[in-house]
Amino acid sequence: MKAAQMNDILVNNNTLDETRRPLAVTALAALGVVYGDIGTSPLYAFKLAFNGETAILATHDHVLGVLSLIFWALIVVVTVKYLVFVLMADNNGEGGIIALVALLNPWMAKSGTPRYVLMIMGLFGAALLFGDGTITPAISVLSAVEGLGVENPKLRAYSVPITISILIVLFSVQRYGTARIGSLFGPVMLIWFLVLGLMGIKGILEEPRVFAALMPGHAINFLFNNGLLGFVVLGTVFLAVTGAEALYADIGHFGRVPIRAAWLVVALPALVLNYFGQGAGVLANPENAAHPFYHLSPDWAHYPLVGLATLATIIASQAVISGVFSLTRQAILLGQLPRIKILQTDSQQIGQIFIPFVNWVLMVATIALVLGFRTSDNLGAAYGLAVATDMVITSCLAFFVAKRFGWNLWLAGGLVVLFLIVDVTFLIANSFKFLEGGWYPVLAASLIFTLMTVWRNGIKRLRKSNSDERHLLETYLADIKVARPKTVAGTAVFPTARVKTTPSALLRIMEHMPVIHETTIILTVSIQDVPRVTGANRVDFVALAPGVYRIILRYGFMQSPNVPIGLRLCARFGLDLDRETTTYFVSLDDVEVMGSPPLQKRLSAHVFAFLWRNGPRLSDLHSLPLDRMVVIGHRLKL
Repeated sequence: MKAAQMNDILVNNNTLDETRRPLAVTALAALGVVYGDIGTSPLYAFKLAFNGETAILATHDHVLGVLSLIFWALIVVVTVKYLVFVLMADNNGEGGIIALVALLNPWMAKSGTPRYVLMIMGLFGAALLFGDGTITPAISVLSAVEGLGVENPKLRAYSVPITISILIVLFSVQRYGTARIGSLFGPVMLIWFLVLGLMGIKGILEEPRVFAALMPGHAINFLFNNGLLGFVVLGTVFLAVTGAEALYADIGHFGRVPIRAAWLVVALPALVLNYFGQGAGVLANPENAAHPFYHLSPDWAHYPLVGLATLATIIASQAVISGVFSLTRQAILLGQLPRIKILQTDSQQIGQIFIPFVNWVLMVATIALVLGFRTSDNLGAAYGLAVATDMVITSCLAFFVAKRFGWNLWLAGGLVVLFLIVDVTFLIANSFKFLEGGWYPVLAASLIFTLMTVWRNGIKRLRKSNSDERHLLETYLADIKVARPKTVAGTAVFPTARVKTTPSALLRIMEHMPVIHETTIILTVSIQDVPRVTGANRVDFVALAPGVYRIILRYGFMQSPNVPIGLRLCARFGLDLDRETTTYFVSLDDVEVMGSPPLQKRLSAHVFAFLWRNGPRLSDLHSLPLDRMVVIGHRLKL
């Protein structure tokens, strides 16, 4: 292999972007991807406090109290907690709740230990984000489209059909990836935030006294003076900070500085101005509380604003959908979910993936939410509980990560206590919405978490039940050293998950037709608990016997393994493989439920067996060439 070709492979396998784009360019991109969700919250967050079953009257004190709560929530939760504290904890540049779990080394945890409990908490938090992935597109797009009925009430009847049409198109184009349209996200969201700010200024100029809400006393007085109702309203205030998890989850794409710059320079000022503008409009005319956002725009700009708002909510929904895809892949590669088909939609950007099954499940669930709740006011009851729970879990995990890495425990502990007070308060406030719709994300998370548990426990039981069928690789090597089987030409690759045991397919060949290829490779694809592994660190190469090699290809949990390309890197060790003479021998394992265990375990075993049988082939997961693959069946006991 030529040196230039080897260099190309190393570069292509090194998914860490070594380029350094200007801060303004990166911050603009972050604005489009990271802040889409939180940037569309002004469409419904302030409005829901004065509408619906738990609405309060739009009095002077109530308006200032709600605005003060929103402002300080943006400061404490988003700015201090996420941008200053949580963003400091990254797993080799990647963030998100799965990354926090990985930083705690959960694979070393034994059942019942504190570390195991933290792992379970983190996985449940990840499951909650799946439910959020269906609610965000529904409430965002629906709240934007509802703007059509502000000027013309006759159009209100078309809000649901239009929303469903937009969602169908949105989910249908996911297969093409977001690489081509991603460059538009930043500029569109920049325009959106500028419009938010200008609309807010217009409202504030009509009622400047709204700035009194900057004083935290208004928030405190609101909560104390309104009793239980004020506390329930806090659940709608929380909608102003939903989407904050994206700040942490997308750190690997943009880095800390661009994310912080985009927030402090553009997003935060625009959001504060718009919320205060809405409040000023309601102070001037309490009737505006029905649609405070759209009443800020002049009549001539109403329908263009609806169009821009719809486009912004589509971008926000796209970011959430892509996040669910990424979260699903991380969970699969960490062994927490069964294998499903994952398609790479861009050859350069590792984050550009499409998971067909997840996409269609999200689409059906999102459309069902729109049909079931009908209005954004009703959907607001379902929104928030999952995110609030996830924020509590993130605060807990962040403290233990800080402890593990030797941060100042007094400082970290004090901050986490402050965050938990805020997070738990929001969680309790959102729990009052459980019967009105908050049950949905809890149900969705419970189903996903149960699936994770069934899969994780099933894998453990499978390994334990079939431990007697394992043959040590060193025993196989000793046997062929004493009496080497007949050697045939070519290269045979035997993928296996266990480094020290002989691959099942190799044992079956030795049992039925004892031959050995002149080049035999025992291959293991190892997913590391880091987001990415560079091409230079991809291959672990060991010569076990004449013509027999053990190769470990290492990938990060954010990468999609490609075995043929990875094996080409073996040329640096003197093993130059010819694709035309390389055959992959893959074991197709079926699962058989044995015995008569208790009903719960038997049901769990059958669910696991169903998931196992219907998973994708190894060729799909590791990009094995179908025309060079031989499949050998084997039955496993469960």
